[in-house]
Amino acid sequence: MGKQLQGQVAWITGGGSGIGLAGAMALVQAGAHVIITGRNAATNESALRTLQALGSAQALLLDVADKHAVGDTAATILAQHGHIDILINSAGTNATQRNFDVLTTDAWDDVVGINLSGSFYCVHAVLPAMRAQHSGLIINVSSWAGLYASKLTGPAYNTTKRAVLALTESINMEECAHGIRATSLLPGEVATPIMEKRPTPPSQAQRDLMVQAQDMGQAILFLAQMPARTCINELVISPTHNRFYLGGLETPPQPRA
Repeated sequence: MGKQLQGQVAWITGGGSGIGLAGAMALVQAGAHVIITGRNAATNESALRTLQALGSAQALLLDVADKHAVGDTAATILAQHGHIDILINSAGTNATQRNFDVLTTDAWDDVVGINLSGSFYCVHAVLPAMRAQHSGLIINVSSWAGLYASKLTGPAYNTTKRAVLALTESINMEECAHGIRATSLLPGEVATPIMEKRPTPPSQAQRDLMVQAQDMGQAILFLAQMPARTCINELVISPTHNRFYLGGLETPPQPRA
């Protein structure tokens, strides 16, 4: 792999595992300096060892639901490196007890705080620097559920992931004149640790047929390597063996509202 991203600084939330870590690995190998953030120190340190074996990386503790901590983290990165070229909002969660008959208001707040407010806080924190440098790429990890609401994923996840699409389009509408572009990345089922939060986690055989984390890493690298003149507004990725199409999940796909 070449070093097409040499000199670029990428901040990846939720970078300790899953899609975030896979994206971090791909960007590090392409020459970027990657800062991963997450709220679990052990996960961060394990991921950092993997990344530093491949290239230049660092890890910072951060709960993206804490708007003040997000602002402080962005300021720390800018003070150390002078610029942020890529932001990947990959931090995400879901409630295990997730449907209306069991979903609590506290669980709702947790999902909204991380999936939606956390993404907004990070975007808000990097935009001034990106405007000043007249460039920047923001990748917001949404979900198949952002297009097709499902009982499987539940109202909190469905709502936040659809809202991420509006957040991304708002960035493009308001910031394209400043050289800033944003993508909503919408994966179907991906075999990552979030699967353990399902009321009934899928089997290993089912996970083997899903999109894998490294596939998402390659998608993130593709977006990062596109010319700055080009914006990929939405990128939808699903397993070839798509259980939503095959009727193997609770609710088949529905048209976008």
